[in-house]
Amino acid sequence: MPELLNKRSKSVSVTVEGKTLSLSNLAKVYFPEQEITKGELIHYYTETAPLILPHLKQSPFVMVRYPEGIDRDFFCQKECPPQASKWVTRYTDSRSKHKLTYVVCDQLATLVYLINLGCIEIHSWASSVIKPNYPRWAIFDLDPDPPSGFQETLKVALWSGKILKEIKMNFLVKTSGATGVHILLPLHDLYTYAEVQRGIEGICRFLTRERPEYCTMERSVKNRKGKVYLDYLQNGRGRTMAGIYSVRPTRLGTVSTPLLWEEVVQGVNPADFNVRTFQKRLEKVGDLSTVMAKTNEFSSILHYFA
Repeated sequence: MPELLNKRSKSVSVTVEGKTLSLSNLAKVYFPEQEITKGELIHYYTETAPLILPHLKQSPFVMVRYPEGIDRDFFCQKECPPQASKWVTRYTDSRSKHKLTYVVCDQLATLVYLINLGCIEIHSWASSVIKPNYPRWAIFDLDPDPPSGFQETLKVALWSGKILKEIKMNFLVKTSGATGVHILLPLHDLYTYAEVQRGIEGICRFLTRERPEYCTMERSVKNRKGKVYLDYLQNGRGRTMAGIYSVRPTRLGTVSTPLLWEEVVQGVNPADFNVRTFQKRLEKVGDLSTVMAKTNEFSSILHYFA
């Protein structure tokens, strides 16, 4: 398939694991500054799919579509397109008011289909379609308010990680792909979103008390005063974030990248992790997201912090 992705024809028919797809406008430039095309983006996701799909394959997918690239309008779409092929797995949320039917990205063909629709980013629920009310991971979403930036956020991630290490939690720190940092805790799906949110909120409140000069839980942007916002509310049913190895709509085409603990301690430049450099990153450190396979017992967090 890679050789087809460089063609400038309006559409190319490809077969992906026995599924036929029509890919359109492959030469369209999605990232003007780097001249990264739609075809190059599809190629990135095709190569990285073995690392991405394990984190997506059982969860409802939310489409954030940039059909004309990052400098033009984008829109969010939850409902599976009616013209989607029958082989695309679907999930109907019985709790949604309008009985929304989501795509479930459980195979390479579906991932390629979604990227062809203009989904530059990967967004899925934290829970599976099997147990939709019980998340499989918890998240600390650390978001800097200017003039704070990535380096300040990485400091907060370091302090958060030390707390988690103290209570013997397994976790993954990753760049958001923009200026933020995500910390993921893989969980047994035994706790509701409300319970998980309450536990993460407790740690965030503790951290805010310990480091008030750096951290805030103010939901109002105007009241954050240049600090790093600790967004525990991301632990909610239906909430999504940029997933592991997701490309982001930034000028460099940066990638949401798992970090070594040494990198959290010593610092990194998130701009170094992008569509065109990412294979070298994998060759150097391997797939750091494998830590997500070791789940945590969340009761200790509820015991100490909720």
